[in-house]
Amino acid sequence: MNTTTTTPEINTSEFAIQIEDLHKAYGDKKVLKGLTLNVKKGELFGFIGKNGIGKSTTIDCLIGSKKFDKGRVMLLDYDVKLDPLGAKTTFGYVASEPNCYEVMTGYDYLEFIASIYNVSEGDFVRNYRYLCSRLKLGEKDLEERISNYSHGMKQKLCLVGSLLYNPEIWILDEPTVGLDIMAVEELKKMMREYANHGKTVFVTSHNIDLVSRICDRVCIVNDGVVAGLYDLNREPNRRLQLSRIFMHIYGEEV
Repeated sequence: MNTTTTTPEINTSEFAIQIEDLHKAYGDKKVLKGLTLNVKKGELFGFIGKNGIGKSTTIDCLIGSKKFDKGRVMLLDYDVKLDPLGAKTTFGYVASEPNCYEVMTGYDYLEFIASIYNVSEGDFVRNYRYLCSRLKLGEKDLEERISNYSHGMKQKLCLVGSLLYNPEIWILDEPTVGLDIMAVEELKKMMREYANHGKTVFVTSHNIDLVSRICDRVCIVNDGVVAGLYDLNREPNRRLQLSRIFMHIYGEEV
């Protein structure tokens, strides 16, 4: 008897994130109205807009924490709707508000995250020590219960946890909130380095100056769709003009 083996089609796209015609409403309130966006592999991508305009909702749809009404989201070769578990293996995520198991110590939390992603003991020790040293989170800090941490320390812990397993995509929603100036500067370097090593960084921030300085491309979202998409490497003058462009899109005078 002859049998035929079907090999699943592999997406060899240049894009790490593909969002097609994304719609999301909360009751009668339509937040996303057909948002379409592609993020390239190996780029640091900024996603900006006013409060309540759909940035966090877009990220919630990306990471699978909220169901969307219509459209398609691909993370590398995984369809978020059809293969949510596969999609979750592709990214590390940092929320705008740190969300940790506060009864744990910092070390226990990192060990827990590493166990979920099957990080070997050797890789775990090497990775957490390196990342903690970058963000100035000491061994004594990790021995403390997370409930005793300041907001900034919790944010640093979440940043470390999001990178323990070296994901292909790093998704950050307002990651600088609560961080001191030195930590913000180090995080900027880490985001840039991560993209330079071929990974993809997707970041939202109210700090337009930060986005304009470090990102390769920037999307401004308004009224549930992409209002502007700018390649800051090809058009470096846009880095200086981004605040003005942002205000113009929202009908504000500069």
